[in-house]
Amino acid sequence: MTDEVIPLAVPEIRGNEWVYVKDCLDTNWVSSVGSYVESFEKMVAEQSTTRFAVATVNGTAALHVALLVAGVRPDDEVLVSTLTFIAPVNAIRYVGAWPVFIDAEPDYWQMDPGRVVDFLEHGCQWKDGKLYNRITGRPVTAVLPVHILGHPVDMDPILEVARKFRLKVIEDATEGLGATYKGRSVGCLGDIGCFSFNGNKIITTGGGGMLVTNNEEWARKARYLTTQAKDDPIEYVHGEVGYNYRLTNVLAALGCAQMEQLGPFVAAKRKIAARYGKALRKIPGIQPMATATWADCTFWMYTVLVDAKKFGMDSRRLMRALDEQKIQSRPLWQPIHLSPAHATNNDREMPVAEALAEQALSLPCSVGLNERDQERVINALVESRT
Repeated sequence: MTDEVIPLAVPEIRGNEWVYVKDCLDTNWVSSVGSYVESFEKMVAEQSTTRFAVATVNGTAALHVALLVAGVRPDDEVLVSTLTFIAPVNAIRYVGAWPVFIDAEPDYWQMDPGRVVDFLEHGCQWKDGKLYNRITGRPVTAVLPVHILGHPVDMDPILEVARKFRLKVIEDATEGLGATYKGRSVGCLGDIGCFSFNGNKIITTGGGGMLVTNNEEWARKARYLTTQAKDDPIEYVHGEVGYNYRLTNVLAALGCAQMEQLGPFVAAKRKIAARYGKALRKIPGIQPMATATWADCTFWMYTVLVDAKKFGMDSRRLMRALDEQKIQSRPLWQPIHLSPAHATNNDREMPVAEALAEQALSLPCSVGLNERDQERVINALVESRT
């Protein structure tokens, strides 16, 4: 057996990254001002089919600022996916608001739009032009769906009920860059979209994020807040509390080179997913990812469900078995309503998210994963069952 580790998901550096970064170093434009920042913003805006984009130091910063410019205030409530990385929920708390967790749906593992509609229609009341949670009495002002694993949330029911009750919709589209919902790019479906470009994402800047919107006033406000809310750059006059959230030019240079390759990267992810799907559906106890007819999924993190009874071991034991063969895998996130950081904010059951978190296992799916290594992963799954 080879001694080489097959990583879960690593960056793919094969384009103009060295050229663009060297240009930053040669010209000394390495900080938060420079042409690559503007170019990167333009490229992401075009991809998401929005008019404006504001680069940020990371995806969490984009989410924080998005909530602020959308008008979410202390003691407001924001509906958010419980099956997600913790960042969007933390951002809700950054602005002093409270998360209302929504369970996943069982088919594509996204925020359940039926539960969103049910809570807003029956768990809230409309009073004096605002929607209030019947139990807490707090105003509900926004919905924050998270497109996990590269598959879009079913957005139409969410957008319809949000418009009815005048709620803002802030998409965490981080894992869905390159994905579409009914032919439209994720990130442009709601009022604001947010992206992260961390090292394991489809494209990376090492660290970095982006806020996209069609609202010019919000884009201007976001740019203002991310640059320390500076009103006079000579005298250093600041009109309000701002944040040091701007992306550096050298990291934006990486982003430009990566965005040039987004199409081939997504194609590679889909090819990897197709090979997994064909092979794994033959293994009892392994359920591959599914794709809705209305979605074009990017399969950011290729994930399967492991039925412990049918497969012969649960997802965590399988993870350890793969690790012994130097194959990296990982479970999904602990549902945030169970997180010690946010557990007190929920009083409803989330059975689907909890079951998915127990059964799910993400497999190696780097853009550069070759067929030989993928075959090694598939064979290891087969052998683990026997």
